[in-house]
Amino acid sequence: MLKVSIIDSGLSNLYNVSQAFEYIGAKTNIVSCNDDTIYDYLVLPGVGSYERGMNSIKKIGLIDKIKNHVESNRPFLGICLGMQMMFERSCEFGDHKGLNIINGNIVKIPSKNSANDTHKIPHIGWNSNMVKTNNKLTANMGDSFSMYFVHSYMATSVKNENIISTVNYNGINIISMVNYKNSYGCQFHPEKSGEEGLSILRNFSHI
Repeated sequence: MLKVSIIDSGLSNLYNVSQAFEYIGAKTNIVSCNDDTIYDYLVLPGVGSYERGMNSIKKIGLIDKIKNHVESNRPFLGICLGMQMMFERSCEFGDHKGLNIINGNIVKIPSKNSANDTHKIPHIGWNSNMVKTNNKLTANMGDSFSMYFVHSYMATSVKNENIISTVNYNGINIISMVNYKNSYGCQFHPEKSGEEGLSILRNFSHI
């Protein structure tokens, strides 16, 4: 049976994430301290402040365990804030170091596009993702798929080789999925994105 560990950063809806994985046949456990067992599959969900997220996983002693998991090439998935924490740093309310799993930075989504049209921040709702690189996580999903987003910050300065897909928000090109070896990140919420979101989790479970 697939076994998935889900990190409790104190900033996520663990119930939705665990229920989604259990729906596809996985056994899950919640990791909230350094002594908790980490299975071969590790997930870092999160919503809210980057600084609070990093401080939380540092406080419960999980930063080294996460990095060891990634360096041993075991499957890892960051969701929403969890994906943002995979990068080098964020400028959200200051300058904060991340997990440095993937090269790149987290910046505020621009409030205007190149035509000077304004749009609402945060980016909330369903939007179509365009696949840029063939990847295990998007297997059998076609060239585009719709997912649910809630975020005000986005990844930038990311190498093309690490970008799986992007989403267009009023002319702003936002990176929506990333990959480095067996580590993956989703800016959207697959656990809230219906059958296509479950397909992402199923694909992750076969890595």
